[in-house]
Amino acid sequence: MYFMLMATDADGSKEARAAARPAHLARLQALQAEGRLLIAGPNPMPDDETTMSGSLIVADFPDLDAAQAWAEADPYVDAGVYAELLIRPFKKVFPES
Repeated sequence: MYFMLMATDADGSKEARAAARPAHLARLQALQAEGRLLIAGPNPMPDDETTMSGSLIVADFPDLDAAQAWAEADPYVDAGVYAELLIRPFKKVFPES
């Protein structure tokens, strides 16, 4: 089942985000290699595309507990980048596969 992971960055986390980014991307690449990643990317600020306000990841996990465990092990969490993390089931409707 797909789950949406919507994270909001902590204030002043730009440097921490940059430092943790390679490890964060490696985990996303692993999900992609397993065929489990639907979409992922950061949310840039409307007036400054070099500063992010959060991230969105939609990926396949066996259940909510597995999605939560994966999210909590993210390098951005360890680095204090995320202030909030919302995880919800996601049903892909469009585009049709």
